[in-house]
Amino acid sequence: MPFGPDPQAIHPVPAHQRIVFLKNLIRDPKIEIGDYTYYDDPENALLFAERNVLHHYDFLGGTLRIGRFCAIATGARFVMNGANHALSGFSTFPFNIFGEGWEEGFDIGTITAGLRGDTVIGNDVWIGAEAVILPGVTIGDGAVIGAFSVVARDVAPYAIVAGNPAVERRRRFAPETIERLLRVAWWNWPIERITRNLAAIRGADIDALERAE
Repeated sequence: MPFGPDPQAIHPVPAHQRIVFLKNLIRDPKIEIGDYTYYDDPENALLFAERNVLHHYDFLGGTLRIGRFCAIATGARFVMNGANHALSGFSTFPFNIFGEGWEEGFDIGTITAGLRGDTVIGNDVWIGAEAVILPGVTIGDGAVIGAFSVVARDVAPYAIVAGNPAVERRRRFAPETIERLLRVAWWNWPIERITRNLAAIRGADIDALERAE
């Protein structure tokens, strides 16, 4: 019995090279991506780390963590802490990066004071086309990010957010169902168990999902 696509594949749907399993592309230790999370882009799917993770500089640290079974649509971008400009003085212009004497007297602390830490995306998250995730945001498991949204604040598990700035429109399920889903955490099951129980995972019967073996 087959157990789904090869998690080590770069192109898990060979007929559609626009779809890539991101974990198998990423070589940057500051980016951590779980199995089966994919990016869909008809032109630049293989360049996700270069084109979609922005301002991610070694000297500032910070990690982008994306869980398992996430679906990331074309053009979604993750803005990291390196996009930060100093806000402690009168000007936000980054004089120091141009050198030629402008680096003299620059205090890196004026930048690091504004860092927001790691960006963390949970499991089974759907991120719509051209959405922008700002630094330090945490997006909970099962959330949906609307296309063209700008996410500046944390997103609760199983919330649907949209807009600029993104705001919560509703929760996908009742609170007690969300609690049970987070306890089940099907995305952490062995792939054989997931494959056996796709009907329950695709369905909307939380009792059946909890009974899955």
